[in-house]
Amino acid sequence: MAASPSHLVSTMMTCGPHQSFEDSFMGIQLRTCPLPGNKSVPQRLFVFSRRLSGLEEAMRIRRSRELQTTGKVRKRPPLRRGKVSARLPVPEHIQKPPYVNSTLLPELSSEPQVHDSEGIARMRAACKLAAVVLENAGKMVRPSVTTNEIDKAVHEMIIDAGAYPSPLGYGGFPKSVCTSVNECMCHGIPDSRQLQDGDIINIDVTVYLDGYHGDTSKTFLCGNVDEAAKRLVRVTEECMHRAISVCKDGASFKKIGKRISEHAERFGYNVVERFVGHGVGQIFHCQPIILHNRNDRPGRMVEGQTFTIAEARHSTFVHFLQ
Repeated sequence: MAASPSHLVSTMMTCGPHQSFEDSFMGIQLRTCPLPGNKSVPQRLFVFSRRLSGLEEAMRIRRSRELQTTGKVRKRPPLRRGKVSARLPVPEHIQKPPYVNSTLLPELSSEPQVHDSEGIARMRAACKLAAVVLENAGKMVRPSVTTNEIDKAVHEMIIDAGAYPSPLGYGGFPKSVCTSVNECMCHGIPDSRQLQDGDIINIDVTVYLDGYHGDTSKTFLCGNVDEAAKRLVRVTEECMHRAISVCKDGASFKKIGKRISEHAERFGYNVVERFVGHGVGQIFHCQPIILHNRNDRPGRMVEGQTFTIAEARHSTFVHFLQ
């Protein structure tokens, strides 16, 4: 049964004229009472029902699948921080964003990024470079490779292309890429930890090219990944594509959160509300804030606007409204 804001769950049972009993159905306590009147009253059919919220339905589906799972559940030790190496140098000739000379986290700009044709062309160039770097970084994912090694490779690819790695120096961030392994949701700092067989890792690449930020990320599988993790990555990617499908001039931003929540709940997942998408362009992070959960925030998309849809655990996509 597909999840939606609410679902009706019900069960039917019969009882005699003077019987009473308690039972439960799908975790819901059920109770019947004796029927008044003549003993010859025939058995009655009762329907007990209750509305389930989308979150409750998602939890029910997840629990049901857990009970049906056969075989041992693969347990992994908690993620431990490794050694973080020094930040890598950037040549003087590379154009740098304005925040690199400060350790303070920049305030979220209230200025949405809406571009003319030249701006769109520059955004496409920056995003294309970020996508190429990301794909090459993903090819490095295998057991024993450290996220420090991935950071160094990403840094060199971006510098060689004449661009700046946007995360480096943003609010004091010490690395050129974000690498988020397993339970680390996003913005993980590369370090000396070696990737393990069965890990999943999100690599988040942003480049600053000709005054524009191109932002993208993707979750990669390391070695032999269990089916639960594969399903998580697959479903979150599907959430992203369903969210993209609603984007057009005049569409409301809240449709993004609705579409993502509907699909996630169908598979027993819920949405991490504290991580959001954002406007991007000449500014790294700006309005509008893109909520991935159901919401009633106002705001509509306009032609020429660029923003990210960053459903946690899979990917970031910069969408161009044209």
